[in-house]
Amino acid sequence: METLKEKTAKGLFWGGMNNGVQQLLGLAFGIILGRLLDPSDYGMTAMLAVFSVIANELQSSGFKTGLINLKAPTHNDYNAVFWFNILAGAAIYVVLFFCAPFIADYYHQPKLIPLSRYVFLGFVFSSFGMAQSAYMTKQMQIKQIAKCGMTATLASSIICVILAALGFGYWALATQYLAYIAINTLLLWYFSPWRPTFKVSFEPIRRLFPFSFKIMVSAIFTQLNVNIMNLLLGHYYGDINTGHYNKAYEWSSKCFLLVGNMVRQVDQTVLVGLHDERDRQLAVLRKMVRFTAFISFPLLFGLGLVSHEFIILAIGEKWTFSASLLPYLCLCGAFMPLSTLLTDAIISQHRSDIYLWSTMVLGILQIVLMVTLWRQGIYTMVIAYTVLNILWVFVWHFFTDRLMNYGLLLFIKDILPFALAAIAVMVVTGFVTQGITNLWLLLISRVVIAAILYYVIMRVSGAVILKECLAFILSKKK
Repeated sequence: METLKEKTAKGLFWGGMNNGVQQLLGLAFGIILGRLLDPSDYGMTAMLAVFSVIANELQSSGFKTGLINLKAPTHNDYNAVFWFNILAGAAIYVVLFFCAPFIADYYHQPKLIPLSRYVFLGFVFSSFGMAQSAYMTKQMQIKQIAKCGMTATLASSIICVILAALGFGYWALATQYLAYIAINTLLLWYFSPWRPTFKVSFEPIRRLFPFSFKIMVSAIFTQLNVNIMNLLLGHYYGDINTGHYNKAYEWSSKCFLLVGNMVRQVDQTVLVGLHDERDRQLAVLRKMVRFTAFISFPLLFGLGLVSHEFIILAIGEKWTFSASLLPYLCLCGAFMPLSTLLTDAIISQHRSDIYLWSTMVLGILQIVLMVTLWRQGIYTMVIAYTVLNILWVFVWHFFTDRLMNYGLLLFIKDILPFALAAIAVMVVTGFVTQGITNLWLLLISRVVIAAILYYVIMRVSGAVILKECLAFILSKKK
């Protein structure tokens, strides 16, 4: 019988494997696609992203999170959510199908009409896999979820590269999005033992709705927060500038999603399971925070350090503007996994209302700030976006402290050593390598030196989280 610690460790391992492989595949295929496609192609799909993700949240209505946060969900609970998602997905697609001309008019781009109607099929496809995903997450079947994600990423990326090479432009990116969802959904069905039945009662929907509705609205605002730059840049600056920003955000998000999604695979399930053991629950949360900081800060600060040479070497000089935006987004991205973990901790305490209102306030502040500053240029908007999102981590912590007695000094003690170590490593690495002019040598030198220095600092300082990670890796090899 596996202990909770062993289940959590395995969940983190397979969550990391899933996200790591997906991000590495995204990196490899992103380099290929960056050379095949233009910034305007990325801009076209980026302008539609906010509508797709908001529609997806409306369709799922937060019921997946609601199921995960139930102590022991029944077949009727999963069945009701399954059929509700399908009905909601179909209804929302019909609405957005007829809204396509208005979306195109907002961006002053008629080509978005057929493209949006094609892209919006994605959340119809995903509606068939929401209940399956919730069931597998609840059962801690993270290994199977990882196989689904990795396979879908590889297959959809190959399809996209083929279409891009054939000259399909932004249609290739749209098809990649749809192919990923369709393949992942099919594989979830293959691995999950749960099956829907036609005998359905929507009583569980009524019971889950108060909690799930708040999650849904919060998720909508979260996606609006993430995509607000694409929404405004597309309107004010056009598809090319939107494409440059989107590409920079894509590279930074590959790193912070690698960390955030790895932890998210297990955090709510574990924290909910420890709801009656408050001291142990806090201890587990603090260990997750330290693990997140241990990986997130060096990874994102490191990418910021090599942003220029990486972008130029990987996808060419046509993306130079993206390279100049990437360091700011990496600074912001280093804190994103911590925000994810703290918000999941709040939700695990059944306080979706706090998550809702805090997310709404963040979204409103962000919209007001971006609309106010857009005339000052893209750099000013990106810096403001970065500063606001870093500060908001401490808002999430404030509520976590109130719910779980996680004091500010404890939180700073858990994250500050890793942040300072990562900053010191990047400063030293940058100073040592500043005289190197060859871009390939500069990139390799910075990556190698930074990795060695960070490892040495963690080793010398006796970081417990490093010892635990190494012990787990060695145990997996045995």
